[in-house]
Formats: sequence, structure tokens, C-alpha cells
Amino acid sequence: MVLAAAPMMIGALKMVHTLSIWLLVAAFLGAGLFNVIGTPATKSDFARWGYPRWWNILTGGLEMTSAVLIALPVSRILGLALGAVIIAAGVLTVLRHRDFSHLAPLGVFVALIAFAATST
Repeated sequence: MVLAAAPMMIGALKMVHTLSIWLLVAAFLGAGLFNVIGTPATKSDFARWGYPRWWNILTGGLEMTSAVLIALPVSRILGLALGAVIIAAGVLTVLRHRDFSHLAPLGVFVALIAFAATST
């Protein structure tokens, strides 16, 4: 019975991997659009953290680039690496400024990147 369940487990893991990839693509695309649009709250956060006025646009562009790279299997590793650098910078920024309310979403990104990278 255990041997019969093995193919089902492999299929389930592949499905979870695929789902994590597409969740990551959607998350980076959404975060990128949000940062590029630059709501007043977003601009205020970036200014409070000491970044230039245009930094949210650069960050959003890099996030959307990461989403595209992750979506394409040939460039997925590069996209995951870029995404990891973006999220690491975000984590360091919010820790440095003790803005802990931003850690939960960043933690979701970390978990998705870790899962996607270990199963790629």
C-alpha cells in the first residue's frame, strides 16, 4: 500500500511546487505594481526609511522583473536569486528601522522563495 501511494505523493509535491512558483510570480508582480504606482503610504514608507523619492519605482521594477524571470523556466533560478536579494534588502530595511509590521509579508516571500528554490 505504501508503494502505491508514492506516485501520488510525488504528484502532490509537484503540484505544491507549481503552486508556489505561481504564487511567487503573482506576489512579486502585485508588489511591483503597488510600488511602481506609489500610493501615498508607500512613498511615505520609503521616505521614512531614507530612500530617494524614485526608489519605490526602482524597487517595483525589480520586483516585476523578478516575477517575469521566475515565470519562465529557463530563467527561474535567476529570478529567484533576484527576488531573494530584493526580499533580503526589505528585511534588513524593516529590521534596521524597527518597522516590524512589514515582516509578516516579507516572511511569506521568504518561505515561497525557499520552497521554490529547493524544489527547482
